[in-house]
Amino acid sequence: MTLIESIIARAKSNKQRIVLPESLEERTITAADKALADEIAEIILIGNKEEILAKAAELGLQNIEKATIIDPATSEKTEEYAQLLFQLRQKKGMTIEVARQTVLNPLYFGCLIIKSGDADGQISGALSTTGDTLRPALQIIKCAPGISCVSGAMLMITQTPQYGENGVLVIGDVAVTPAPDASQLAQIAVCTAQTAKSVAGFADPKVAMLSFSTKGSAKHEVVDKVIEATKLAKELAPELKIDGELQADAALVPSVGAKKAPGSDIAGKANVLVFPNLEVGNIGYKLVQRLGNAEAIGPILQGIARPVNDLSRGCSVDDIYKMVAITACQAMDAK
Repeated sequence: MTLIESIIARAKSNKQRIVLPESLEERTITAADKALADEIAEIILIGNKEEILAKAAELGLQNIEKATIIDPATSEKTEEYAQLLFQLRQKKGMTIEVARQTVLNPLYFGCLIIKSGDADGQISGALSTTGDTLRPALQIIKCAPGISCVSGAMLMITQTPQYGENGVLVIGDVAVTPAPDASQLAQIAVCTAQTAKSVAGFADPKVAMLSFSTKGSAKHEVVDKVIEATKLAKELAPELKIDGELQADAALVPSVGAKKAPGSDIAGKANVLVFPNLEVGNIGYKLVQRLGNAEAIGPILQGIARPVNDLSRGCSVDDIYKMVAITACQAMDAK
């Protein structure tokens, strides 16, 4: 069974309620139809029911009637959600009138469904920017306990089974926080390890905090940040198997790890890689993807109390379908 097949199987085993607020977007509604057909999640679509069903008929989709369709303009929950949004944002200056207008935005409405316990996760981005996706999530659902920054993990399925978990690595941050400080980097490490468990199914995440130095081989303030982040991550999650600072080869190659970091439980065995900043992470995964012909799945947003994931506006139907399954797996773990 491939990693994606395993993720889909886990999603099917415990169906979660996933909100797709961009309901009239062609790729999104087509992916929703496939997800409903394969029973990987319960799908909630936000919008006018007649328009959604007409769009489904136009595309020849057969399963959209199985979805729960909620129209913010007519829902009996709309006022309740507006009051909830007002309570959450009144200290930031939001009035009830503004809340009543804002709740009509499907991205906000979906996050309010989740906050109220009526759904488990949300996916958008086929039409919306990353900022538009994250803003309501951070205002309404907020970060997970002990976490103050959002980050993005990537599943890397490589053709080198001797590394990681039979060739699979989980890496972060590749998408959100450009220059994390030591505390944020520690949080990214903990969240990426959690993603490795909940999404990739790693029973035993082994986290390497990457740097251009291994165990003091170079001295620089950016190395000091990684060392401090490793210490803080251990305090944040004492059960976490983590070590740093490690160069990439010391993290992945047993012979190099044994030479550069003797006695380390992680060196040469890492299956989770944490980059020191977003620039390195984003460049690194794209190089592995293109030059190493690896499959990159994500980014998977992490650090939010309930899963809210962002799509590329160039995403495919298959990308959205996979993200439904991934978000479902995250939701199981977040409860």
